[in-house]
Formats: sequence, C-alpha cells, structure tokens
Amino acid sequence: MSEQLTLAAETRDRVGKGASRALRRDGRVPAVIYGQNKEPVSIHLEEKALMKALMTGHFMSSVVMVNGTRTLPKDVTFHPVTDRPVHVDFLRISAHSTVTVAVPVVFTDEDDAPGIKRDRGVLNVVRHEVELVCDASEIPAEITISLAGREIGDSIHISDVTLPKGVEPSVDDRDFTIATIVPPTVPTAEDEALEAEVAEAQALEHELAEAGELPEPEANDDDNHDDKITPQKKD
Repeated sequence: MSEQLTLAAETRDRVGKGASRALRRDGRVPAVIYGQNKEPVSIHLEEKALMKALMTGHFMSSVVMVNGTRTLPKDVTFHPVTDRPVHVDFLRISAHSTVTVAVPVVFTDEDDAPGIKRDRGVLNVVRHEVELVCDASEIPAEITISLAGREIGDSIHISDVTLPKGVEPSVDDRDFTIATIVPPTVPTAEDEALEAEVAEAQALEHELAEAGELPEPEANDDDNHDDKITPQKKD
C-alpha cells in the first residue's frame, strides 16, 4: 500500500498571476484544495518540502495530509524549462473514498528474460503507469511485473497482472497492452542528427531562461473544480 505523506501549507490571501509569481520568488508553490462539495481553499506550500514529496516517485498515487485535510494530488504543473513545480491541485477525500489513481509500473527479472538477456531484445514500455480504481486506504505503491521467461515478440497485457484485492483497472472494456519485448534496433544517421537538433534546441531554451527572456508558464490558479471523484475511463 502506498504510504501517507504530510505537507504543511498556509492560506493564500490573494490569488492571480501576480500573487502567484511573488510566492514562487519566495520559494513557495501555489496550490488549491477542492472537492466534497465544499468551497475551494487556496494555499501555498514550501517548494523544498513539495519537491521531497515528489521525489518519492509515488506522490500522485499517495494520500497527502495537508494541514490535517486528507487529499489526493490530482495535478502538478511544472515549468517547461526548469521543471520546477508551479501549481498543485489537491482533491479532498474521505478515509474510504473510491478513487482513480495512476500507479507506476515496475519491471523485474530482466536477467531471467531470454528475449532480453540472450537475444538482446528491448523492453518496450507502452504504459509506465496503470490507472486503477480502489479504496483510498488501499492504494498500491506500485504494480510489479516479472519479465522471467519472456521472449522477443511477447506482449504483457493487464490480464497478465495480478492486482491486489479490491483493485481494478479503470479501463475495463479491453485487455490493454502494458509492454512488449521487441527486437534490438540499430540507430541510423538520421536518428543521431535528430537527437543533436533536439539537444541544441533544449540548450537554447535554457540560455533564454537564464537570460529571463522566456515568459512564465500559465498555471492553473482558478478555484473552480469538478467535485466528482467517480472513476473516468480513458480510451
């Protein structure tokens, strides 16, 4: 089960782009708590504490206690260049709410997969996360999939995964693919040229950001949110 996280927050007296920029300059991250048919509450968090929580790797699938309020993170907006968090949305939940969460997938036993170890095949991950529906108190920290015995050409579907009791995939109308084992590929000259172009473009973006010539991203500072927490299906 995913561990419970705790974050301290302060109430925001002012909202809007100008107020949010001022908070970010002071090392704070604007956020909002909504849901349960209650008024949204605008807050701000310490960026360092938020980054520590994000670095756990399961922030989005963990119950987070914010000033004593049980919440589930629903969205984190990041700066497109610096990757710093600029806004967070939290959904209020009860102890046993039915929630929909994206849980990370972890693959094990690569050395026991002949298609990878012997034939130098490549694990092609189609879904790094699987969206699950479960009780808020029983959110899995991760979904572990063994690659033992897998050959080139094999596909791993959701039906191959043993989920914890009471946990179901949000997509229930098809047996979707999570990963495949594909033959090894050899990079072409075109691939290397494209990688060089992308690296050059990223370097230019960083230079512009350091020079202060990039506009600040649009963060969601609205306090209007959908209170529903019923699972939503994705195609």
